[in-house]
Amino acid sequence: MYKLIEPEVAGGLGKHTQIDNSFFPPIIKKLHYEFDGWLGDDILESFPCYIMTEFLKKAIESEHLTGIIFDEVIISKSEIFLELYPDKELPFFFWAKINGEDNKDDFYITKKNGLAISERAYLLLQKYNISQADIEDLE
Repeated sequence: MYKLIEPEVAGGLGKHTQIDNSFFPPIIKKLHYEFDGWLGDDILESFPCYIMTEFLKKAIESEHLTGIIFDEVIISKSEIFLELYPDKELPFFFWAKINGEDNKDDFYITKKNGLAISERAYLLLQKYNISQADIEDLE
């Protein structure tokens, strides 16, 4: 049983992102996530990428969930963020690269470019802040 998760979008791809738009979905070689806001979720999205807090990353690694590897991400705050939340600190985030296979791994990208998670991954994510994510059963 898999679920489809649409995480909070707290910003977008920043100017230091290296992107190859000749493919769909685009291929990201270096990720820069620029925050416009943040409601506190541990998993965030900006198509076609996902980032996760260090806390969630460590939990995923300790549970040996499959279909995901982590890499560095450049994080910045936009002018909007600085105006709205001048004193807000951000935790450490990591780029969550989804490389799993359909119905085999705990994380994979569906044919419609959505993020699918296994029941095992869902049970783990529920222990963290995912209140802004839309989650539904994958048909």
